[in-house]
Amino acid sequence: MNKELKKRVTIAALIVVCLGLVIFVLIRFLLPFSVKPGDYVISNVDFGPVYTTVPASGIINPENEVLLLSPSSSVISSLSRAPGSRVSKGDIILTLDSKSLMQEIDNLKDQLEVMENDLQKNRLNSRSTRVDLNYNAEVKRLKITSLKTEIADQEQLLKVGGISPAFHEQTKEELVLAEKDLNMTLEKNSIRLKQLEADEKGLQLQIDMRNKELVLRQTLLERLNIRAPSDGIILGIYTNVGERVEKDKLLVKMSDLSTFKIKATIDNPYVNLVKTGGEVYALVNDISLRGKIGTVSPVMRDKKIEFDVFLDHSHYDKLIPNMEVALQIVTQKKDSVLRVGYGPVFSRAKSQELFVLNTYKAVRKTVTTGLIGTDHVEITEGLNPGDRVIISNVHLSRHIREFELMDL
Repeated sequence: MNKELKKRVTIAALIVVCLGLVIFVLIRFLLPFSVKPGDYVISNVDFGPVYTTVPASGIINPENEVLLLSPSSSVISSLSRAPGSRVSKGDIILTLDSKSLMQEIDNLKDQLEVMENDLQKNRLNSRSTRVDLNYNAEVKRLKITSLKTEIADQEQLLKVGGISPAFHEQTKEELVLAEKDLNMTLEKNSIRLKQLEADEKGLQLQIDMRNKELVLRQTLLERLNIRAPSDGIILGIYTNVGERVEKDKLLVKMSDLSTFKIKATIDNPYVNLVKTGGEVYALVNDISLRGKIGTVSPVMRDKKIEFDVFLDHSHYDKLIPNMEVALQIVTQKKDSVLRVGYGPVFSRAKSQELFVLNTYKAVRKTVTTGLIGTDHVEITEGLNPGDRVIISNVHLSRHIREFELMDL
């Protein structure tokens, strides 16, 4: 009886196992298979660069230092900031004494008032002179008109013998002399008027020169307040209150926080890949900023070398001094190639089996890859721009050629 029971149990177990295998085969190979959203990652096929990189790291530093010089010979009257302090654009760092410059400005203003008064008097004198000159010329014109009328009358009298020819000729000579006198008067008047214009222009030129000098002095007065030309950190102040400084003496050295560079380091195995002019990508708050390698230090420290990275967008507003950033040093690159995002689905083989989305299905396709980069993979055959490809691992049998996508 026990043997019979064992036999039945064994048969039942075999039946259960067989049913399980049948169900597995139906689900895995024969029945439609579906995948839920969130079980896969999709990347669009497009054109763009594909590059391989090696890792490095860096610290954000100000790109430039600013030297602030004395705008004039003067005495330091006050210090508003100390070395190491942070300043914003327009903040006053130190102030130079302005008493002597204020005196110069007051003197220039007084001189301008006198000159403006002289110019006004000159203009009034010019108006009076013009009136006199015009009056004299008009008197001479009236005399000529009178002589011409008299000559016409004499010609009538001469026909009837009323006057002698000698008297008539004398009148005609007087007309010639009067016309010459008028022409000479007009010429002299023209010269005199030009002299008056030149005098006025000379006075105006002097006034303009004094005004320019006044503007320069007033501008210099404002510059006696030494202000930060940009956001930055004061690195050094090279004077003291009460000290007399000459023009162009170095007063302040500060960093310029409007643009930045990266002070980078890389481990020994990748040292040979770092060359001046090489391309770099800095990862700042999930944004990739492109840059170029600048000076490379020839000295190795702690099995690392240092180098500068100059960013294309060195004024990016998320850059903060002393921020640590990850860097990608580009080792190989292809521009404007057909590409898709890199993901776990890719191997190093040239021929890849990928699932391409087609309406509500994912269909397996064989594609050929080129350069396999850090973020993208070059596609040389099998895909077209706009295709959508699953780049994450989907645990499916290699025999499945397609499967459904739920709520795509």
